[in-house]
Amino acid sequence: MGKKKKRNHIPFRLNILFFCVFLLFSMLIFRLGVVQIVNGEAYSKNIERTEEITVNNSVPRGKMIDRNGKVIVDNIPLNAITYTQAQYADQNEMLEVAKRLALLIEKDTKGLTEREKKDFWLMSYPEEAEALITDQDRQDLKDKKIDSLYQVQLERVTEDHIKSLTKEELEVAAIYFEFIGGYALTPQIVKNENVTAEEFAVVSENLEALPGVDTTTDWERYYAFGDTLQSLLGKVTSAEEGIPREELDYYTSRGYSLNDRVGKSYLEKVYEDLLHGQKAKVKTVTDNNGNIIDTEVISEGERGKDLILTIDMELQQKVEKIIEEELIAKKNNYSDTDYLDRAFVVIMDPYTGEILTIAGKLYQKNEQTGKMEMQDFALGNISTSYVMGSSVKGATVLAGYEEGVLPVGGRLDDEVIQIYKTPPKSTYGGALGPIDDLRAIRRSSNGFMYKIAIGIGDGHYQYNQPLPLRKDSLDIFRRNFAQFGLGVPTGIDLPNEQVGYKGEFGAGFVLDFSIGNYDSFTPLQMAQYVSTIANDGYRMKPQLVKEVREPILDQDHLGPILDTFDPVVLNRLTMSPEEIDQVQLGFYQVMNHPEGTGRSFMGLPYQPAGKTGTAETFIYDPELERVVPTTNISLVGYAPYENPEIAIAVVVPSAYQGTIKTGHNMNLDIGKKVFDTYFELKKSHSIKNDPVQGIENIEEVQEGQQTIREKNEQGMAEEDTTQEETETP
Repeated sequence: MGKKKKRNHIPFRLNILFFCVFLLFSMLIFRLGVVQIVNGEAYSKNIERTEEITVNNSVPRGKMIDRNGKVIVDNIPLNAITYTQAQYADQNEMLEVAKRLALLIEKDTKGLTEREKKDFWLMSYPEEAEALITDQDRQDLKDKKIDSLYQVQLERVTEDHIKSLTKEELEVAAIYFEFIGGYALTPQIVKNENVTAEEFAVVSENLEALPGVDTTTDWERYYAFGDTLQSLLGKVTSAEEGIPREELDYYTSRGYSLNDRVGKSYLEKVYEDLLHGQKAKVKTVTDNNGNIIDTEVISEGERGKDLILTIDMELQQKVEKIIEEELIAKKNNYSDTDYLDRAFVVIMDPYTGEILTIAGKLYQKNEQTGKMEMQDFALGNISTSYVMGSSVKGATVLAGYEEGVLPVGGRLDDEVIQIYKTPPKSTYGGALGPIDDLRAIRRSSNGFMYKIAIGIGDGHYQYNQPLPLRKDSLDIFRRNFAQFGLGVPTGIDLPNEQVGYKGEFGAGFVLDFSIGNYDSFTPLQMAQYVSTIANDGYRMKPQLVKEVREPILDQDHLGPILDTFDPVVLNRLTMSPEEIDQVQLGFYQVMNHPEGTGRSFMGLPYQPAGKTGTAETFIYDPELERVVPTTNISLVGYAPYENPEIAIAVVVPSAYQGTIKTGHNMNLDIGKKVFDTYFELKKSHSIKNDPVQGIENIEEVQEGQQTIREKNEQGMAEEDTTQEETETP
């Protein structure tokens, strides 16, 4: 029987399995081929990624808005060209990009320093630069007699070398030094002023050939009311200035970049943290060579917070116009006003300390044009001080009450005071004899105040005899005056506030102090002083900022309130309510009694109260090379008398030469017009204390911004034409 043949084949299911394995291996081989051959280079770059760096980009600053919703300070959007430096930037590559960009844009070269021009010449002409080095120089370097051959080259670059640089080369230099002026991976402004639409478009079209260059939108500060209040609003550094060198550590430690614009003075600087905003965050991915592979926006950022100021811009502007008109009128109509060149007005809410107006004007010759012009000098209200005269006599009388020299309603003898070997002192117009405190205030008695000073100094007055007084007499007076804010910081949220000049002790000087003819005070101090009397003895901190809000939602609505600045009581007078009431009544009689020095205010419906002041002082005339006697005039007041809404201080330094016999009443003229203006605006409902609801002048702001942008572009075109005409032989 034959043997049965054994079947020798693989089962069908095993064949299926082998076939699937074959397919999987085929797909794997195909995928590896794609990875290695097709996408190999891209994946290699991904492998070379070394780090992801987050960079902060600046955003527009917050706005400043007045108490009624009028934009005071805003931002103008600008076309801008930027450059982002690679982490390990190559100098030659950056220079090549600068050359390409210079062919597409016009770049101002005025900002180039002599050192930068020398550096650029050495960079551009390496063979000539090498020729500046001698064999001896190289030997000196080996011998360590010199530190660097490059420093030797710099010293040997001459003016002729620099002059050999063409206009085109200087433009390249200006662009190149903008490139290297910031941090790596941080966009640096190359040009943001006068960027024409053509420049913006052509650069945008050629970005692939300009690695690191980009086109974007930048901003600059816009002042809707021109010069009004600019000296107090402050300024912001330009992109070229960036962070001030002396504050570099402070700002960089807070996340600022070198080219960030920051507030460099006054409100812009004081509220920098709020106005600066929350920066946009961009994640930048780089390879091993520091080249940028990718960028991703992490956070869009948010522009700065908006400040609602206490200022009423309509009132501010009207008051400034009053000052300007009065300055010009008095200069033109009085022959003794050679040194009259400025005047100040401060209007405060005596109960809150809110400053409604802080105006100052300087009328002087423009050295470039030779013409007289008005300049904003609101800053002078805190930065300059003057002898104020009789306006401070309210503080003198209250000091007399406080020191036990005088009771309320008390009488003192107003007589001519003759101290041994000194000129006689008396009330203007002659001695008044025994008078009470009310008549002394309304008639502005000097003799009465002298007697208070003598009493405070424990002196015993005898005609034409020496007058010894306590050595601390002035200190006692100043301590009392400080309660009103006179001679001490007012507490305003601004830097560089003066506290005034304090003279040395002397018996005659103590008497002069009592009538406001010795120490000097600022206009703001005078406003705080009269406010303290007006609101029954509470000295309020002057405030310029009312609220902080989130950025504006739209042109009709403000953002939500983040913070409010509540009234701050700095101190209360130590004098009794009865004593304060008596001085208030004296101030009322100054303006509402036939004998009052401010009787020109009689009959006004708002019933003002206040005190006038004149002070004989001196000013140095550089042309005459001698000191000339002049007179300062001032006025402090409030209204209405029963329930004050505003307190004002008017100061006119060097109003006229000589004595009060030949002078004008510019202080009274300004004061009456200021009071009238406030109550007229209140009647027309322009002045309001309701919360700010929305922007009132958005259309005017937008029109102003557009006008400035057009002028910038037109100015750039004109500048280009002028340069061509000037530089063409």
